[in-house]
Amino acid sequence: MGIIGRLHRLAAVLDAELRPVFAVAGLGDGDFDVLATLRRAGAPFELTPGELAATTMVTSGAVTKRVDRLIASGLVERRVCDDDARSRRVRLTAAGLTLVDELVEQHLANEHRLLEGLTDLERGRLAHLLEHWGRLLDTP
Repeated sequence: MGIIGRLHRLAAVLDAELRPVFAVAGLGDGDFDVLATLRRAGAPFELTPGELAATTMVTSGAVTKRVDRLIASGLVERRVCDDDARSRRVRLTAAGLTLVDELVEQHLANEHRLLEGLTDLERGRLAHLLEHWGRLLDTP
């Protein structure tokens, strides 16, 4: 119970510490996740909604809501696929690319701040344990 309780408490603290970076830009963490996923995809910074759902690990409905918000903000655009007029792709706009690049820097600095109390060895051990445990939980 102690392990799960501590992780649950830490998850709430981390959420509260990470959200303000995105909130300043008028985004939720899910919105940032979509922008960062498109950025990681590389030029031309676009994916299908299905690829976004798989990468961000949320439902297609959640992706649609996030993409609609980001379109309204001018940060992404939805376009017809060149090779299949029935399919759509989501692409970062120039404003979206600029914003996500700025936010990634701020987000990484914030993450470093949150981890600064741990030594490199402790961070490595923690990362290894969490990765191992995650794999065990994902195994059917």
